[in-house]
Amino acid sequence: MPKFVFIAGGVMSGVGKGAACAAIGRIIQDHGYRVTAMKVDPYINVDAGTMNPVEHGEVFVTDDGDETDQDIGNYERFLGQSLGSVNYMTTGRVYQTVIQRERNLEYGGKTVEVVPHVPEEIIRRIMACQRVNKADVVMIEIGGTVGEYQNILFLEAARMMKMRNPKDVQIIMVSYLPIPGHTGEMKTKPTQNAVRTINSAGLQVDFILCRASRPIDEPRKRKISVFCNVGEDQVISAPDVRSIYEIPVNFEKENLGIKILKRFGLRSRKGGGNGRETWASFVRSIDNRGKPVRIGIVGKYFGSGDFTLSDTYLSVIEAVKHAAWSLSRQPSIDWVYADGFERDPKSIGELDRFDGIIVPGGFGSRGAEGKIMAIRWCRENRKPFLGICYGMQLATVEFARNVVGLKGANTTEIDGKTPHPVIHIMPEQESLVRQRKYGATMRLGAWPCRLAGKTASRRAYARQVDAQGGVSERHRHRYEFNNAYREQLRQAGLVIAGTSPDGLLVEVVEIKDHPFFVATQYHPELKSRPLDPHPLFTEFIRIAGGKKGRK
Repeated sequence: MPKFVFIAGGVMSGVGKGAACAAIGRIIQDHGYRVTAMKVDPYINVDAGTMNPVEHGEVFVTDDGDETDQDIGNYERFLGQSLGSVNYMTTGRVYQTVIQRERNLEYGGKTVEVVPHVPEEIIRRIMACQRVNKADVVMIEIGGTVGEYQNILFLEAARMMKMRNPKDVQIIMVSYLPIPGHTGEMKTKPTQNAVRTINSAGLQVDFILCRASRPIDEPRKRKISVFCNVGEDQVISAPDVRSIYEIPVNFEKENLGIKILKRFGLRSRKGGGNGRETWASFVRSIDNRGKPVRIGIVGKYFGSGDFTLSDTYLSVIEAVKHAAWSLSRQPSIDWVYADGFERDPKSIGELDRFDGIIVPGGFGSRGAEGKIMAIRWCRENRKPFLGICYGMQLATVEFARNVVGLKGANTTEIDGKTPHPVIHIMPEQESLVRQRKYGATMRLGAWPCRLAGKTASRRAYARQVDAQGGVSERHRHRYEFNNAYREQLRQAGLVIAGTSPDGLLVEVVEIKDHPFFVATQYHPELKSRPLDPHPLFTEFIRIAGGKKGRK
């Protein structure tokens, strides 16, 4: 029988449920079991595609084109798997299906009620995820925290599953233990209250992962054990770490994997030790990193009031880390506000302190001119540059304006009346935008790309291309390179380094006689793994860390 592990949050969100879920999945996988992971977003939104990234974090796109929560990216990176839409669930999707089934008379004329019909649909989706992935163990992360109204039905689904098969379901709570500065003592009361809340939903936790700035001590473990009805060995320390990739190693210090398997009546399978050593060796290599390589990310989705958020570019950040570590370099990443260059053009010189510049994906006009200024600076000063999605489109705009001399060149996303629409909306997208059909309507998911010979991109992908020079990468965009300007830009020196197999869609552009100036319409960061860095990022970091650009 397959096994199911639910990860719920206590006290507050944002303390690492996703990382914990991915880490435990990795541990169980390294014990020789087939594992998959599933994210539950308790929002009415059907998917993450229409959410502001500052509010919700990065939108992670799967091979099959689903716009999901960023935690799906964590699962892929830890498990080394490509997941799909079956691994992602929202309240909106659940209710949408229940209502559609009612309209189709699939309930046989019965009164459709929130309970049990909504939890049953949740369970159906969990079981479908297990079947599609042929998993021995399914990790299910419930977003938010216990006690929130929108989580009740997902906890009810977990209760029903545990009631039916108590030996096949476990509940793990990730709970924050604050250490107030004025007392200097780790406090367990918020965790006690969180456990009581989940008890009121009919669930008893099997393990409590104690998140804090430092390891939990024995007195606090005993107190949680007594007041939360768990053994001391079920209270697991989860202190802050320098890298989330240390978390599996940290958990295994307390034999968490063996403890979970034992409660399921399972044993570690032969051959699992190799995976554990591979991961542990990778974590040790992080500690042995050498000289820093300084990367600036020029974007606009950083600010939230007085706080700077990095989750909006999470996969880009992780891809930079993977590549740097693989080259024994220490990644030093900093944020650069694109609109700051618009207010103060002279500040563009601050880019000189970086070894390489990335302009990642995005939407809208705010900060676009600042990004174009940064791209021009990288081109003229021979600074290693990697453009992603919107970064590729704006690199095309910059080249058209400042090299070809097409005054007013722009993307129609910003200026619908531009005299030179070098980037324009895809024909099939135009009618969708007019009808305001925005959700899940972009060009999404994995699409093939054919790379031209003797290009920087083809050299970077050398070990991954097929016989025709093809690769597969994930997309998320509405606008494309305008082929009406293709030959004009090409003759001026813009290299069309990658296209769709039929040659119609431009996927990669480069600049000649530059150390590294590559921009992709797709999102290479989504396929980077800690044990298998993405080749474009690796080549970018290699050149950025090798020698500075020169004027």
